[in-house]
Amino acid sequence: QVGLVESGGGLVQAGASLRLSCATSGRTSMGWFRQTPGKDYEFVAAINWVGDITTYSDSVKGRFTISRDDAKNTQYLQMNNLKPEEADVYYCAASPRETVIHVWDEYDYWGRGTQVTVSS
Repeated sequence: QVGLVESGGGLVQAGASLRLSCATSGRTSMGWFRQTPGKDYEFVAAINWVGDITTYSDSVKGRFTISRDDAKNTQYLQMNNLKPEEADVYYCAASPRETVIHVWDEYDYWGRGTQVTVSS
């Protein structure tokens, strides 16, 4: 279900950084996924609705950071040292559940995606 708004995507060179933002409403657990056209959503990162638990895919651990600012109804994905193979459409997702969720079909709300392009 489309219900969120992502921003911050763009074109960068390999090794550069981007910060994605996702506007939502209310306290929710949130996450980020990326998708190459025609393929399944790939889990990137997630944060619980309290904001004290985060989890990351092994491929981005140590380079990406998920955070949230509930006062601004916004979550962020800081992406550092981007790789060319990480050029995808990135989606934010939200759930009214309190736990960290790392599978796409357990989320209730989605954004339309923001394009991240990484040149080699």
